[in-house]
Amino acid sequence: MNQRKRGAPDSFVGSASPRPDRPTYIVVEGPIGVGKTTLVRRLVEQLSARVQLEMVEGNPFLEEFYRDRDKYAFQTQLFFLLSRYRQQQELWQPDLFHRYLLSDYIFTKDRLFASLTLSDNEMLLYDQVFQILDTRVLRPDLVVYMQARMDVLLDRIKRRGRPFEKNFDADYLKRVATAYNDYFFHYSEAPLLVVDTSDINVVDSEEDCLDIARCILRHRGGVQYYKPLGR
Repeated sequence: MNQRKRGAPDSFVGSASPRPDRPTYIVVEGPIGVGKTTLVRRLVEQLSARVQLEMVEGNPFLEEFYRDRDKYAFQTQLFFLLSRYRQQQELWQPDLFHRYLLSDYIFTKDRLFASLTLSDNEMLLYDQVFQILDTRVLRPDLVVYMQARMDVLLDRIKRRGRPFEKNFDADYLKRVATAYNDYFFHYSEAPLLVVDTSDINVVDSEEDCLDIARCILRHRGGVQYYKPLGR
Protein backbone atom coordinates (compact mmCIF):
# COMPACT_ATOMS: atom_id res chain seq x y z
CA MET A 1 0.00 0.00 0.00
CA ASN A 2 2.83 2.39 0.81
CA GLN A 3 3.65 4.79 -2.03
CA ARG A 4 7.29 5.95 -1.99
CA LYS A 5 7.28 8.15 -5.06
CA ARG A 6 7.75 11.81 -4.22
CA GLY A 7 5.57 14.58 -5.59
CA ALA A 8 2.00 15.83 -5.34
CA PRO A 9 -0.88 13.43 -4.60
CA ASP A 10 -2.88 12.21 -7.57
CA SER A 11 -6.66 11.96 -7.97
CA PHE A 12 -9.01 10.05 -5.70
CA VAL A 13 -9.88 6.62 -7.02
CA GLY A 14 -11.85 5.20 -4.10
CA SER A 15 -14.85 3.00 -4.67
CA ALA A 16 -17.35 5.58 -3.42
CA SER A 17 -18.21 8.14 -6.10
CA PRO A 18 -19.38 11.49 -4.71
CA ARG A 19 -22.48 13.17 -6.07
CA PRO A 20 -21.66 15.94 -8.56
CA ASP A 21 -23.01 18.67 -6.25
CA ARG A 22 -20.47 18.07 -3.44
CA PRO A 23 -16.78 17.27 -2.96
CA THR A 24 -15.42 13.90 -1.89
CA TYR A 25 -15.98 13.70 1.87
CA ILE A 26 -13.00 12.29 3.83
CA VAL A 27 -13.18 11.86 7.60
CA VAL A 28 -10.22 11.35 9.94
CA GLU A 29 -11.14 9.62 13.21
CA GLY A 30 -9.54 8.05 16.26
CA PRO A 31 -9.28 8.28 20.05
CA ILE A 32 -8.44 11.38 22.07
CA GLY A 33 -4.88 12.57 21.47
CA VAL A 34 -4.19 10.49 18.36
CA GLY A 35 -3.64 13.57 16.17
CA LYS A 36 -6.84 13.79 14.12
CA THR A 37 -7.02 17.55 13.87
CA THR A 38 -3.29 17.89 13.24
CA LEU A 39 -3.42 15.42 10.36
CA VAL A 40 -6.52 17.04 8.87
CA ARG A 41 -4.85 20.45 8.89
CA ARG A 42 -1.81 19.05 7.13
CA LEU A 43 -3.95 17.18 4.60
CA VAL A 44 -5.89 20.35 3.84
CA GLU A 45 -2.61 21.85 2.66
CA GLN A 46 -1.81 18.79 0.55
CA LEU A 47 -5.24 18.47 -1.04
CA SER A 48 -6.38 22.12 -1.14
CA ALA A 49 -9.54 20.92 0.57
CA ARG A 50 -12.42 22.53 2.35
CA VAL A 51 -12.30 21.64 6.05
CA GLN A 52 -14.69 21.25 8.95
CA LEU A 53 -13.17 20.83 12.42
CA GLU A 54 -14.95 19.66 15.53
CA MET A 55 -15.61 22.40 18.11
CA VAL A 56 -14.44 20.52 21.20
CA GLU A 57 -13.41 23.40 23.40
CA GLY A 58 -16.71 25.21 22.81
CA ASN A 59 -18.56 22.74 25.04
CA PRO A 60 -19.26 24.59 28.34
CA PHE A 61 -19.70 21.30 30.25
CA LEU A 62 -16.46 19.64 29.17
CA GLU A 63 -14.19 20.88 31.95
CA GLU A 64 -16.73 19.83 34.59
CA PHE A 65 -17.13 16.48 32.85
CA TYR A 66 -13.45 15.68 33.31
CA ARG A 67 -13.81 16.50 37.00
CA ASP A 68 -17.00 14.50 37.56
CA ARG A 69 -18.04 12.30 34.62
CA ASP A 70 -21.10 10.77 36.31
CA LYS A 71 -22.61 14.17 37.11
CA TYR A 72 -21.95 15.96 33.85
CA ALA A 73 -21.94 13.17 31.26
CA PHE A 74 -25.46 13.70 29.92
CA GLN A 75 -25.18 17.49 29.56
CA THR A 76 -21.77 17.17 27.93
CA GLN A 77 -22.89 14.51 25.47
CA LEU A 78 -26.14 16.20 24.51
CA PHE A 79 -24.32 19.46 23.82
CA PHE A 80 -21.82 17.61 21.62
CA LEU A 81 -24.60 15.78 19.78
CA LEU A 82 -26.52 18.93 18.89
CA SER A 83 -23.38 20.91 18.09
CA ARG A 84 -22.08 18.19 15.79
CA TYR A 85 -25.46 17.88 14.11
CA ARG A 86 -25.57 21.61 13.37
CA GLN A 87 -22.10 21.37 11.85
CA GLN A 88 -23.10 18.36 9.77
CA GLN A 89 -25.92 20.28 8.12
CA GLU A 90 -23.37 22.64 6.60
CA LEU A 91 -21.83 19.74 4.68
CA TRP A 92 -24.88 19.46 2.41
CA GLN A 93 -24.17 22.86 0.88
CA PRO A 94 -22.81 22.62 -2.68
CA ASP A 95 -19.15 23.55 -3.12
CA LEU A 96 -17.88 24.37 -6.59
CA PHE A 97 -14.37 25.37 -5.50
CA HIS A 98 -13.06 22.32 -3.62
CA ARG A 99 -12.74 18.75 -4.83
CA TYR A 100 -12.29 17.40 -1.29
CA LEU A 101 -13.94 17.99 2.05
CA LEU A 102 -12.02 17.00 5.20
CA SER A 103 -13.28 16.60 8.75
CA ASP A 104 -11.69 15.46 12.02
CA TYR A 105 -14.73 13.55 13.27
CA ILE A 106 -17.53 11.27 12.13
CA PHE A 107 -21.03 11.96 13.44
CA THR A 108 -21.58 8.42 14.72
CA LYS A 109 -18.62 8.80 17.11
CA ASP A 110 -20.96 10.75 19.35
CA ARG A 111 -22.89 7.62 20.26
CA LEU A 112 -19.63 5.77 20.91
CA PHE A 113 -18.72 8.27 23.62
CA ALA A 114 -22.27 8.31 24.97
CA SER A 115 -22.22 4.55 25.45
CA LEU A 116 -19.12 4.89 27.64
CA THR A 117 -20.45 7.55 29.98
CA LEU A 118 -24.25 7.57 30.17
CA SER A 119 -26.45 5.54 32.49
CA ASP A 120 -28.99 3.11 31.02
CA ASN A 121 -31.88 5.57 31.42
CA GLU A 122 -29.85 8.44 29.99
CA MET A 123 -28.85 6.25 27.06
CA LEU A 124 -32.48 5.49 26.27
CA LEU A 125 -33.26 9.19 26.06
CA TYR A 126 -30.07 9.96 24.17
CA ASP A 127 -30.80 7.26 21.57
CA GLN A 128 -34.21 8.72 20.80
CA VAL A 129 -32.57 12.00 19.82
CA PHE A 130 -29.58 10.41 18.11
CA GLN A 131 -31.66 8.12 15.87
CA ILE A 132 -33.65 11.08 14.54
CA LEU A 133 -30.58 13.16 13.79
CA ASP A 134 -28.41 10.36 12.39
CA THR A 135 -30.71 9.87 9.39
CA ARG A 136 -30.07 13.46 8.31
CA VAL A 137 -26.28 13.60 8.14
CA LEU A 138 -23.92 13.11 5.22
CA ARG A 139 -22.06 9.78 5.02
CA PRO A 140 -18.32 9.91 4.31
CA ASP A 141 -16.78 8.57 1.12
CA LEU A 142 -13.68 7.45 3.03
CA VAL A 143 -12.75 7.14 6.71
CA VAL A 144 -9.16 7.31 7.95
CA TYR A 145 -8.96 5.58 11.34
CA MET A 146 -5.89 6.67 13.33
CA GLN A 147 -4.51 4.46 16.10
CA ALA A 148 -1.63 4.79 18.57
CA ARG A 149 -0.23 3.06 21.63
CA MET A 150 -1.57 4.21 24.99
CA ASP A 151 1.74 5.77 26.06
CA VAL A 152 1.79 7.78 22.83
CA LEU A 153 -1.79 9.00 23.30
CA LEU A 154 -1.11 10.10 26.87
CA ASP A 155 2.07 11.89 25.85
CA ARG A 156 0.33 13.76 23.04
CA ILE A 157 -2.51 14.80 25.35
CA LYS A 158 0.03 16.11 27.84
CA ARG A 159 2.05 17.99 25.22
CA ARG A 160 -0.94 19.82 23.72
CA GLY A 161 -1.58 21.36 27.12
CA ARG A 162 -5.33 21.82 27.26
CA PRO A 163 -6.20 23.01 30.80
CA PHE A 164 -9.18 20.65 31.21
CA GLU A 165 -6.98 17.68 30.23
CA LYS A 166 -4.30 18.44 32.83
CA ASN A 167 -5.09 15.37 34.94
CA PHE A 168 -6.41 13.13 32.20
CA ASP A 169 -7.79 9.76 33.33
CA ALA A 170 -5.70 7.04 31.68
CA ASP A 171 -8.34 4.38 32.41
CA TYR A 172 -10.98 6.42 30.60
CA LEU A 173 -8.65 6.89 27.63
CA LYS A 174 -8.07 3.14 27.49
CA ARG A 175 -11.84 2.56 27.39
CA VAL A 176 -12.17 5.11 24.60
CA ALA A 177 -9.38 3.53 22.55
CA THR A 178 -10.88 0.06 23.01
CA ALA A 179 -14.31 1.32 21.98
CA TYR A 180 -12.83 2.83 18.81
CA ASN A 181 -11.08 -0.43 17.94
CA ASP A 182 -14.30 -2.39 18.43
CA TYR A 183 -16.31 0.12 16.42
CA PHE A 184 -14.02 0.18 13.40
CA PHE A 185 -13.44 -3.57 13.49
CA HIS A 186 -17.09 -3.89 12.49
CA TYR A 187 -17.34 -0.69 10.42
CA SER A 188 -18.72 -1.11 6.90
CA GLU A 189 -20.46 2.15 6.02
CA ALA A 190 -17.56 3.49 3.93
CA PRO A 191 -14.08 2.47 2.70
CA LEU A 192 -11.63 2.48 5.60
CA LEU A 193 -7.91 3.27 5.84
CA VAL A 194 -6.31 2.25 9.16
CA VAL A 195 -3.22 4.25 10.15
CA ASP A 196 -1.09 3.40 13.19
CA THR A 197 0.44 6.76 14.14
CA SER A 198 2.57 5.54 17.06
CA ASP A 199 5.76 6.06 15.07
CA ILE A 200 4.55 8.70 12.60
CA ASN A 201 5.23 12.40 13.11
CA VAL A 202 2.20 14.14 11.61
CA VAL A 203 3.11 17.37 13.39
CA ASP A 204 6.59 17.97 11.98
CA SER A 205 7.01 15.60 9.04
CA GLU A 206 5.63 16.89 5.76
CA GLU A 207 6.86 13.69 4.11
CA ASP A 208 4.77 11.48 6.41
CA CYS A 209 1.65 13.57 5.77
CA LEU A 210 2.22 13.60 2.03
CA ASP A 211 2.60 9.82 2.00
CA ILE A 212 -0.66 9.39 3.94
CA ALA A 213 -2.34 11.73 1.46
CA ARG A 214 -1.17 9.52 -1.41
CA CYS A 215 -2.62 6.44 0.26
CA ILE A 216 -5.92 8.22 0.83
CA LEU A 217 -6.17 9.24 -2.78
CA ARG A 218 -5.25 5.78 -4.05
CA HIS A 219 -7.61 3.90 -1.76
CA ARG A 220 -9.60 1.41 -3.81
CA GLY A 221 -12.35 0.45 -1.38
CA GLY A 222 -12.71 -1.94 1.51
CA VAL A 223 -10.30 -1.93 4.46
CA GLN A 224 -6.62 -1.10 3.92
CA TYR A 225 -3.74 -0.66 6.37
CA TYR A 226 -1.20 2.09 5.93
CA LYS A 227 2.47 1.09 5.96
CA PRO A 228 4.74 4.00 7.01
CA LEU A 229 7.63 5.14 4.84
CA GLY A 230 10.73 2.97 5.14
CA ARG A 231 8.94 0.06 6.86
